[in-house]
Amino acid sequence: MGLRRRSREIALQMLFQSEFGPKGKPGEQLARFAAGFDVDAEALEYAERLINGIFDRLPELDALIAGKSAHWKTARMALVDLNVMRIAAFEIRLMEPPVPPSAAINEAVELAKKYGSSDSGSFVNGILDQLAKGT
Repeated sequence: MGLRRRSREIALQMLFQSEFGPKGKPGEQLARFAAGFDVDAEALEYAERLINGIFDRLPELDALIAGKSAHWKTARMALVDLNVMRIAAFEIRLMEPPVPPSAAINEAVELAKKYGSSDSGSFVNGILDQLAKGT
């Protein structure tokens, strides 16, 4: 597994966990995660960059996603799908330098297929494709 994919998986796990667990600083949660698993330092560094960026701009990210979802409010979306899209939307629209949309979308679809439902990949792809096009 590539370094960036591992980072995205870690970020997804931390974001998902934050939906249910005690709210703490993302760095503290990531440190606890790293203490329990053998994770490459570079993967943790990129995951931390994603997590911090997403938490810092969560309302903006959710507005971007909601704006491209014709029939779904973010509150109704599966949490795995929503958090996968938050990661990709951050990488495409808010990260400096941005990740190429095709790469971010491909990675998001793969994460959605692995961790989401049977429909997650196509759902995530459709919304992120619209977000990348800016339409």
